[in-house]
Amino acid sequence: MHLLKHIFLFGIALSASLAVSAESQHKGKPNIIIFFTDDQGYGDLSCYGNPYFKTPHIDQLANDGLKLTRFYMAAPVCTPSRASLLSGKYAKRLNLHEAVIYPYSKHGLNPDEILLPELLKKRGYATACIGKWHLGNQLRFLPINQGFDYFYGVPYSNDMDGHYYQNIDFRSPPLPVYKNETVLRYGVDQDSLTQLWTTAAVDYIKANDDQPFFLYLAHNMPHLPWHASKKFRGKSGYSLYGDAIQELDWSLGEIRKALQQKGIDENTIIIFTSDNGPVTNKSKGGYAGPLRGAKATTWEGGLRVPGIFCWPGKIPSGSISDAPASSLDILPTLVKIAGGRLPKKFITDGRDISQLLLLPASATRQPFELLYYGRNGDLEAYSDETWKIHTAKKIGWNPKDGLFPISLYHLKNDVGESNNVAASQGQKTREMTQRMAWMDQQIVNNKTIK
Repeated sequence: MHLLKHIFLFGIALSASLAVSAESQHKGKPNIIIFFTDDQGYGDLSCYGNPYFKTPHIDQLANDGLKLTRFYMAAPVCTPSRASLLSGKYAKRLNLHEAVIYPYSKHGLNPDEILLPELLKKRGYATACIGKWHLGNQLRFLPINQGFDYFYGVPYSNDMDGHYYQNIDFRSPPLPVYKNETVLRYGVDQDSLTQLWTTAAVDYIKANDDQPFFLYLAHNMPHLPWHASKKFRGKSGYSLYGDAIQELDWSLGEIRKALQQKGIDENTIIIFTSDNGPVTNKSKGGYAGPLRGAKATTWEGGLRVPGIFCWPGKIPSGSISDAPASSLDILPTLVKIAGGRLPKKFITDGRDISQLLLLPASATRQPFELLYYGRNGDLEAYSDETWKIHTAKKIGWNPKDGLFPISLYHLKNDVGESNNVAASQGQKTREMTQRMAWMDQQIVNNKTIK
């Protein structure tokens, strides 16, 4: 009996020691989850004003953290948007700014680029990519060769599943599902995609709570074709798009539940955002709220997306800020929060916005600038904190209306970009046009923008 008591006490002491050890390993290194949706609009959440969809879990995330009302992606379509998010650079620096990568494409994100997962790995993080990649289909471009320890997902968009490309007489294979660098199967029931990635993410969280981890959870939905499981089909009362949104909301709830069950929710940063604006020209599709434009356009509706940051006890709950920020800021910010440093001569087009996250009510606003590259890779617009200028428009402008006129908008007063004041603001128009061209030239020359 005496021996059993000693064994019991030793077991308690050992468990406590292991817990302390794990806690010390995590100190200053919060877990990080980027919950990334596909083609979800600025107005597709009830916490951003949507009257149709019920998104209680995402709304709660916003209530528990910071909601940004001016958060941008750095591109209006999938591939360049994702490249910028993970690299902290405009996709033009990576030669990925034109269109997207297709199943027949031979190019991808250069493995020599230093990405967010690689920088976090240097800080002792486990790294995982679950869901959609879309930065290269060849083996050398897959996540497992881009700083991720684990990849479970698909290499490109769900609309490329068995798609026939008439212009080159090519039919893509059924959507391949990868585990690391191995194709597990070709073809997947797309109704199950959100459930599939959610289950994998929950399993990953439960298996990796003994070290800091970075989980990049990139859902396929609500990219066309829209899908939802039987559990959610028809439940929104709006459309299949609404059903997909509500299933994504459920997914976030499952992620947060897993974190709570493992006791690591307070040491985890969750970032919720979308890769670009919504598809709005389909029956009961996405919603850009008060913004003009949609996916693939350089109007605000193409790049301004939901941006929610939650870190219990660190980011003040219930915070809302109109301070502009972008996906380019995520890499330098997370590296700073994780206690790391950017390598010497590393070029980033983003800023460290950790003070905005931690002190949203009092942090000094940093200068903000954003270049808007179109789907074809051409530079079409530029904004700072107050103004936005458009110099060209390939998509989102009807040629029947004539040549696109240079257009200047006061974004703070005209979020819908409806009142062109270029004629009455000649000096500002010239300044913005010149700054826009200079910044683009810095990128062409691979120089830092200052």
